[in-house]
Amino acid sequence: MFRGKAEKKAREAGYDPARLPPGQYLTEKWPVLHAGSVATYPADLAGWDFRVSGEVDTPVTLTWQQLNELPRVEVTQDIHCVTRWSRFDAEFEGIPWSAVAELVGQRSTARFAIAHAEAGFSSNVPVEFLERHGAMLATHADGEPLTAEHGWPLRLIVPGKYFWKSAKWLRGIELTPEDQPGFWERYGYHNDADPFLEQRYGF
Repeated sequence: MFRGKAEKKAREAGYDPARLPPGQYLTEKWPVLHAGSVATYPADLAGWDFRVSGEVDTPVTLTWQQLNELPRVEVTQDIHCVTRWSRFDAEFEGIPWSAVAELVGQRSTARFAIAHAEAGFSSNVPVEFLERHGAMLATHADGEPLTAEHGWPLRLIVPGKYFWKSAKWLRGIELTPEDQPGFWERYGYHNDADPFLEQRYGF
């Protein structure tokens, strides 16, 4: 019954209901969900940095200015939260992973990416998901800088996964040969997190 109503709403809004994963409902809003409190920084981001480490030829620590000197992209894509809401045609702008990989010299032994964020939060994905169209280090959403609640100044965007994999308040990416479960995965969430397979929980 839920599936039928959700698909009907998507169709009435002019969307192909096939874009809606099982168990999801469509919303035009962008609900705010996270563990812990909202991270705060000085307005000029003094002292803020972003690190890339692990299976790379040249580990780097970038200031906000240095990060924003890298190439940028704009992408429109759907996002799906494990709490069952989906938002179609979300607009993101930021630095594509390809620009970062070229800068650091990503090694062939880099099979997984571990995102490190504030307050000890982490999320994990196979590197191939960072190499997909739409994956980026996002600085803007819907034409404006990210709000604090949505991860300002930087969040990861990982298409093809439930949105908890797109870590807010991102401070680093560690490339590893072996997978390392992230924050929510250690609490029982599914490691793969494919919305269309309803991979919400690992039990």
